[in-house]
Amino acid sequence: MTGHPEREALLIAGRSGVGKSTVGQEVSALSRDAGVAHCLIEGDVLDHVHPAPPGDPHRSAITERNLTALWAGYAALGHRRLIYTNTVSVLEGEMFERVMGAPLRLVRVLLTADDATARARLTVRETGSRLDAHIRRGALMARRLAEQAPPDTVRVPTDGRSVPDIAREVLAFTGW
Repeated sequence: MTGHPEREALLIAGRSGVGKSTVGQEVSALSRDAGVAHCLIEGDVLDHVHPAPPGDPHRSAITERNLTALWAGYAALGHRRLIYTNTVSVLEGEMFERVMGAPLRLVRVLLTADDATARARLTVRETGSRLDAHIRRGALMARRLAEQAPPDTVRVPTDGRSVPDIAREVLAFTGW
């Protein structure tokens, strides 16, 4: 080891409509183009189960269980870098330490967008019945994340910016 932790996780968080998944995909593409080994996990799919498992109303245990299984597969292939996107991922550092082990370097990035930007993006993305729910929940989560994100969280505004520009800024924080 050359002064770097054995494992690293880039946690990309933010309200609905801020561009987490899109930016995560672009960070992955830029990393691939640079020859940087990594894996990408979209956290929203890890708890997509109905009804919630017994005793796990917020689905946090099933998220951790599924993340553990996915990470084990990637780690068995020799991966040590994870790009993870999920609304509250910057608040879940302890889960990543349990799943990935120590030493672990966490890079926490909170993508931000104003209400109008988030609404415009969600209107394009959400063509089903959940648009209003995503808008309401997104505004609540934006406030929660602004208040509760750990001090080492880097805030990256996305309003009026291109995805490649945002992804380059996010990737720069990793040093990869």
